[in-house]
Amino acid sequence: MGALDAANGASTVGPRDSAAEAAGTGGSSSPGATHRSTSEEARSDAVDSSGSAGALPGAGGSAAPRAGRIPVAKPVARGPLTSPTPVGGDPVLAVTDLVVEFPGALGRPVFRAVDGVSLTIDRGETLGLVGESGSGKSTIGRCVAALQRPSSGSVRMLGQEITGLSERRLRPLRRRLGFVFQDPATSLNPRMTVGDCVAEPLVVHKVVKGQALRDRVRFLLDDVQLPAGTEHRYPHELSGGQRQRASLARALVLNPDILVADEPTSALDVSVQAKVLELFAQLQAEFGWACLFISHDLAVVDQLADRIVVLCNGAVVEAGGRDDILRRPTQEYTRRLVAAVPVPDPVEQRRRRAATAELFATDHGG
Repeated sequence: MGALDAANGASTVGPRDSAAEAAGTGGSSSPGATHRSTSEEARSDAVDSSGSAGALPGAGGSAAPRAGRIPVAKPVARGPLTSPTPVGGDPVLAVTDLVVEFPGALGRPVFRAVDGVSLTIDRGETLGLVGESGSGKSTIGRCVAALQRPSSGSVRMLGQEITGLSERRLRPLRRRLGFVFQDPATSLNPRMTVGDCVAEPLVVHKVVKGQALRDRVRFLLDDVQLPAGTEHRYPHELSGGQRQRASLARALVLNPDILVADEPTSALDVSVQAKVLELFAQLQAEFGWACLFISHDLAVVDQLADRIVVLCNGAVVEAGGRDDILRRPTQEYTRRLVAAVPVPDPVEQRRRRAATAELFATDHGG
């Protein structure tokens, strides 16, 4: 029996009953149902949202103005979830000289995945962490979430050092952090309903129960614009964009002070990405959490980040404000990343191709 069913004192709702209850929302009627096509997913993710799904703005052009604000549900009063104030006015997150090393196999030397990285994030701010695959982005995110123990350095959350803490001492701090994973299909338990997946952190941390738990789950599903009845459905019955919205609701259910989003839109097509990113920005404005947004896609980071840190081989190459990094980069590696981003403007695209060719010629011109 799931958390919501236990709170209701009712029998477990099966997949077929859940699908019938949510008729017309695009779900399938059995666990073995075939996945819908990408076009159907995109249409399903447009349900109950205002405005049309536009393409993401290119990193080289100015970001397109957002459509009118999508209504979100009134936030639930924090009550026992009240956030602690950072000690001494410290940032919500402060990472200092972080080093992560992994032992080499078969006598090979130690591999340094993260090399002396430092960064800070204030309340309500989004820091974009960008770089190519293997640059150490996700490893830093795991260290921030205390899922990976660093070799050296410091990670302070809300003014408190978290490196080296036992699981018992980490437990209250984990309530203050939410994590959105890259693939919602693997981060949501397929044997649990969406409502039970969202409610699980509340149950584990024994925050609320009964009617308060049901209300909290329903408010969060409203906030991420999932229709009524979604809480009784199973993850496989949702589209990719809907699953990511459910994953976001689960990350926010404890009212975190900081959210770590590890490539949250990379598994979605562009039209669905635009909807999820707009929703993401609106919820952050509503609730004010700090965010470490990890991505290789500069167009996505351009839409959300206040500041950007560029990584290469585990080290910081360049850091600064969004416009400085994406419009006026000073390092060659950053210029290469920016030049590789496709933009809808053909004139700008030709300019970028010429810049890329010039960089290539410089490297191979001898």
